[in-house]
Amino acid sequence: MTAHPDDVDFGAAGTVATWTAAGIEVHYCVCTSGEASGDDIAETRRAEQRAAADLLGVRSVTFLDHPDGAVVASIQLRRDISRVIRQVRPERVLTWSPEINWDMVVTAHPDHRAVGMAAFAAIYPDARNGHAHPELLQAEGLAPWTVRELWLADGPSALRNHAVDITDCFDKRMAALRAHVSQVGENPNLDERMRPFFAAVASKYGLPDGHLAEEFQVVDTS
Repeated sequence: MTAHPDDVDFGAAGTVATWTAAGIEVHYCVCTSGEASGDDIAETRRAEQRAAADLLGVRSVTFLDHPDGAVVASIQLRRDISRVIRQVRPERVLTWSPEINWDMVVTAHPDHRAVGMAAFAAIYPDARNGHAHPELLQAEGLAPWTVRELWLADGPSALRNHAVDITDCFDKRMAALRAHVSQVGENPNLDERMRPFFAAVASKYGLPDGHLAEEFQVVDTS
């Protein structure tokens, strides 16, 4: 559950690659089309996100068409996310933290935090409550669904409690990120520029030298 095309590939594509490699079915929900990043770019960014998802074996990509740069955790966004949760019926939802990562404020985009807040509200209580957004059940036949786990990316460092070893999936992770040509360009040194960051995460969690990892705050929402 992300705000923009490319968010998941910057922050969690390695983890997604490990899930799909293990046979886990993954679906993306992107709340905007990234249209605030340039003129007439929305369709390009949608296509880039679909291409990146295909590289990782993601089953589907849904765009909610909320306004890029002006996302708020509105009741409408909560309803739209609840709809997707009831359609897909996931055991786990990965989204961005509603809290600011003060160690790297350039990633703390207001859209990211608004989506995180709305996603949490959709997970608890909306998607599991048949009386929330009654049109989803009454008009669309979407039964309530309880998400068991919430994975939060890019939250405050002190709250992160789980790492995923992405060493074997790093090349696939970076291929997905490079699919977003409008955002990263050709950038032949992108892999080597990002590798030390993931190496530091792996070291933090006691993984052997040479390993790479992504980290999250994992919350039991059952």
